[in-house]
Amino acid sequence: MIEKPLLVLDFDGVIVDGIKEYWSSSRQTCLNIFSSKEKEIISFSSEIPLAFKAMRPWVHKGWEMVVLAAECSNKTSKLNLKGLQYFSKNYQTECSLALKKWGWTPFQLQEALNQTRREAISNNFNQWLNFHQPFSLVTQRLKTLEKEGIEFAVLTTKSIEFTNKLLACFDLQPKLVFGHESGSKVDVLNELLQKRIIRGFIEDRRTTLEKVLEDSNLKSIPCYLASWGYLKPQDRNNLPSSIKLLNLDTLREPISKWS
Repeated sequence: MIEKPLLVLDFDGVIVDGIKEYWSSSRQTCLNIFSSKEKEIISFSSEIPLAFKAMRPWVHKGWEMVVLAAECSNKTSKLNLKGLQYFSKNYQTECSLALKKWGWTPFQLQEALNQTRREAISNNFNQWLNFHQPFSLVTQRLKTLEKEGIEFAVLTTKSIEFTNKLLACFDLQPKLVFGHESGSKVDVLNELLQKRIIRGFIEDRRTTLEKVLEDSNLKSIPCYLASWGYLKPQDRNNLPSSIKLLNLDTLREPISKWS
């Protein structure tokens, strides 16, 4: 049997908008790991802070959202004292400094975030699910790919465990699902390309697409930046010719017409 070509998609920001869940889980994770003294000093809003929403396009791994939740809620943090522009410009450095300040590690935060999500699912699955809003045009389009003889795969930095739960609720059945446990997106795409034809990779992180293009082995993969995703203000500007800005109108078209 000949394997069908694959369309590979990121999950958060491409298939689903989960900003309500990101804040709820990140906030609760902080509350779970904070000391009593830290809880007295820092107060968390039930509403999503504007700074948390604004910084979402810079997030690469889930644990970073826990750092942002803590920094947004700490009145003396650099994020609050120096502002979004400063923090976003120095994002990686500031995240590292925040980790040291709080005495946290990425692994610790990722595990704590995963546990928070498991508890939320166990305690009130419907609430957890409703915090995620699928992009309806995207989910509808994925269900029509079969008519073009194309299968789809999901490539995300989210845990496979939670991605699969959401995909099932959205009635989506990808051929393959890769999470943060699977390795870097570049490595996964390299492995996939040895076995399958990849008709496109849809992502909302421009830097991820640029890393894909830096790998000479992946030059054959058409790269698309999802215009509806979590984009930084300048992401649409001066795109290299090898990255196409994909909008929802074009998404409706046959894949052969995208480029």
